[in-house]
Amino acid sequence: MATTIANGSKASAPAGAKASGGSLDVKASGAKGDGKTDDSAAFAASWEKACAAGGTITVPKGEYLVNSLELKGPCKGPVTMDLNGNLKAPATVTVAKEHSGWINFDNVADFTLNGNGAILDGQGSMAWKANDCAKTGKCNNLPINIRFTGLTNSKIIGITSTNSKLFHMNVLNCKNITLQDIGIDAPPESLNTDGIHIGRSNGVNLIGAKIKTGDDCVSIGDGTENLVVENVECGPGHGISIGSLGKYPNEQPVKGVIVRKCLIKNTDNGVRIKTWPGSPPGIASNILFEDITMDNVTTPVLIDQEYCPYGHCKAGVPSKVKISDVTFKNIKGTSANKIAVKLICSKGVPCSNIALADINLVSNGKEGPAVSACANMKPVLSGKMVPAACTEVAKTGP
Repeated sequence: MATTIANGSKASAPAGAKASGGSLDVKASGAKGDGKTDDSAAFAASWEKACAAGGTITVPKGEYLVNSLELKGPCKGPVTMDLNGNLKAPATVTVAKEHSGWINFDNVADFTLNGNGAILDGQGSMAWKANDCAKTGKCNNLPINIRFTGLTNSKIIGITSTNSKLFHMNVLNCKNITLQDIGIDAPPESLNTDGIHIGRSNGVNLIGAKIKTGDDCVSIGDGTENLVVENVECGPGHGISIGSLGKYPNEQPVKGVIVRKCLIKNTDNGVRIKTWPGSPPGIASNILFEDITMDNVTTPVLIDQEYCPYGHCKAGVPSKVKISDVTFKNIKGTSANKIAVKLICSKGVPCSNIALADINLVSNGKEGPAVSACANMKPVLSGKMVPAACTEVAKTGP
């Protein structure tokens, strides 16, 4: 088994690295930690030895400049990476292959990443200017800060991703993985820097995160099942979103999502489900948003089945993503917009069993008291309801 470094060559451990199965210090493998020297080879070499037998990779205090790392399994035993230093990416903007990452963990079971508050700095400020989504509807293939792909029975604890060039963290094809005490930090003008994107994974738990970014704090893609998002502070950003769904054919269902005990502040949206018009068939069901506090959020509660950023969609053609069994419960706080609850479902496959329970959202804008708006659905109501449910029928496309 070989771990590749940025140029795709094999990494070999220099003399001085400790024996397999024990603790492997990246400095013993040649890392400098001075923030100037490329330490990629030392990280790759340490990973290769740890993966060959199981063991702990120790990263002492310091600042480690690393290019793209491919830290792959399967490994012969459990691997732990104990970060005490910070990692820094090159600031230069290079278009990468599709779905690439700066730091990639791939096909590993029983992996633990102890961040101890370590910062992984993508140095993305120049890359945001190169992002052309508004013009083309597509983003440059810029690197995601950290990709977790095909991880099983693993834990990611106490890391902060800052100033990623694109998404901060991507969780894909994972099973039984916990992310805990996660930090995401980027300014509002950082384009398409979703905080944590989760897709095609089963049994992901995101427990405790503080996310400031220029896009969705948490985005939930197709194929996500049995997801728990809890104790997330979001803002600035675009809120916590399921979707967008329906952009591509053969997307897998989203089922069993719980988002609870979160604070969303100064964001464009609160909790939302978004699907594309003219989409292929899809499913989003068994979803609970509960105990969410909104503070000056433009649209706190949103189902948008006419999602069409930059006008790149089949406007007027109904979405075929079926949304059902969704509950918004104990959602309170302030809306920056008059329409605090907006539920725009597809006229092709209307939403079913959408429940609103104990909603208390007050507009702090100048347009008057908060209202709600609905289309192609009728909510199931219980408890307190401020604003009154569906007092306005939203205008939708043809």
